[in-house]
Amino acid sequence: MTVTAEAIGPDAPLVVFDFDHTLYDGDSGGDMVQWLLRRSWARALAAIVASVVLLPMLAFVVTRRQGISGYLWLGTFGLHDYRDLNALIRRYVVARKDKLRAALLPIAVGVLERHLAAGDRVVIATGAPPELAHAILEFVAHSDVPVVGSHEAPFMGGLVTIDHCHSDNKLRCLERKGYSGPIAIAYSDSSADLPLLKAARHPVVVNPKPGSIAMFRRVLPAGTPMLDWGSVGRAGDPVAASPQAGS
Repeated sequence: MTVTAEAIGPDAPLVVFDFDHTLYDGDSGGDMVQWLLRRSWARALAAIVASVVLLPMLAFVVTRRQGISGYLWLGTFGLHDYRDLNALIRRYVVARKDKLRAALLPIAVGVLERHLAAGDRVVIATGAPPELAHAILEFVAHSDVPVVGSHEAPFMGGLVTIDHCHSDNKLRCLERKGYSGPIAIAYSDSSADLPLLKAARHPVVVNPKPGSIAMFRRVLPAGTPMLDWGSVGRAGDPVAASPQAGS
């Protein structure tokens, strides 16, 4: 039996999943922005030139939103609002459907499904636009899972990210959407999600970068699982094809 979001009570355990490198093998938003830029030689050339400034900005949490916004603006110049972007996202998903479907990690989707079947209050919190995560999750019939993500707004002829669901702001984004109760379990690969992982009673690190494991072990509670859910080039303890949720 499928448990719908409407049937889940507010007192059900709150379980938060990151999306990129957690449910999806890669950077979903970055892949989409590259597709936007490659739609014309002029956009691609402008992005190459602007990378002198924008690319270093992506390396730091405090400037990442501005770097992402710069590339997004180049890729969306000529759009009027986020609804235009959502239409382009749908075109992108149709054009890349085989690769996007293959990028969803089966072990991760299995864990997600077990939480849903248990009646947990599941939400995905991602730096990507919510429409993109919803569209990709349609491939595994889970487009109805709530997604809290980044939001865009018009700026000088294109779109920029005005609310980046990332790092400390990810918790604020969740709270604004009504997910303010205690977090039972949080799944993420990223050191940027340390605020989310630390806020959870049971943090689970999945698909970490090999060089990040020592840091996670140092700052998270002893015994925090470090799991390999199959993301290419990532680390963690191997997991069987049908793991118990949170194990």
